[in-house]
Amino acid sequence: MGGLGGFAGLFDLKAAGYRDPLIVVSTDGVGTKLKLAIAHGSHEGVGIDLVAMSANDVVVSGAEPLVFLDYFATARLDLPVAEAVLRGIAEGCRQAGCALLGGETAEMPGMYARGDYDLAGFVLGAVERDRVIDGRTVAAGDAVLGLASSGVHSNGYSLVRRIIEDSGLALDAPAPFEQARALGDALLAPTRIYVRACLAAIRAGGVKALAHITGGGLVENIPRVVPSGLAVELDPARWTVPPVFRWLAETGNVAPIEMARTFNCGIGMVLIVAQDSAAHIARVLSEAGENVSTIGRVVAGKGPAETRFTQLDAKWPR
Repeated sequence: MGGLGGFAGLFDLKAAGYRDPLIVVSTDGVGTKLKLAIAHGSHEGVGIDLVAMSANDVVVSGAEPLVFLDYFATARLDLPVAEAVLRGIAEGCRQAGCALLGGETAEMPGMYARGDYDLAGFVLGAVERDRVIDGRTVAAGDAVLGLASSGVHSNGYSLVRRIIEDSGLALDAPAPFEQARALGDALLAPTRIYVRACLAAIRAGGVKALAHITGGGLVENIPRVVPSGLAVELDPARWTVPPVFRWLAETGNVAPIEMARTFNCGIGMVLIVAQDSAAHIARVLSEAGENVSTIGRVVAGKGPAETRFTQLDAKWPR
């Protein structure tokens, strides 16, 4: 409703087709991945990251992202940089199916060093009250599906930057794990946006919980959507770990459990589904363009929910 340029944006939930909607909101940033983007002079991808981090969080509740707002703060506005970031934000909104409703650009000399900037994103979504997904029906025997990530996504970049420094490699040097691309380009691959595929899977029925694998990795994010008394048992042999994670583990001498606690290790979104619906939901996700693997199962546990691994030896990720 209305137009751009006002003091606030308006969105009509009734016109969007909702009967009894609950509002679902999320806010996030891109973290120290921005330092890498600034150093490499590549800014469009972090705009996609900004949308992805909040849009993927909103869909975990079964909600459709509807509108996005951004906050761009810098010392002095560099128009080409700001335009590149905004192009990325617009592309992220297209991928997530939400409207770029507005934002704020703040110039704060003295707060930021010359050339630095920071981003924050805000997504508002909605879900019908009777269609909220909250993990309460998860039970032992449920299947765990994993959707492939596009790379490191937007978490763990303080460690990534330290590993780059220790390696002595320049950002424009060929990536050791992907010779056809510069190291900076490979590490700045935008976060995959799973919204459309996840909404299609939810509509197919049988999805009990979703977990966006962000900071905390596989170890800490999955238990957030699983009731106490259960554990999610993952088999790392069931999915392909992108070579970037092997390079990070070997170059940084990062232990397997810390890799799983810090990075997505190739799985950007997890769905817990009824066993008898798993094949159908996997097919729906594949048809929506996702690379889907059955990566584990829900088992009985004791106490708070946890992630377990059937094998996590010193050679993982291979």
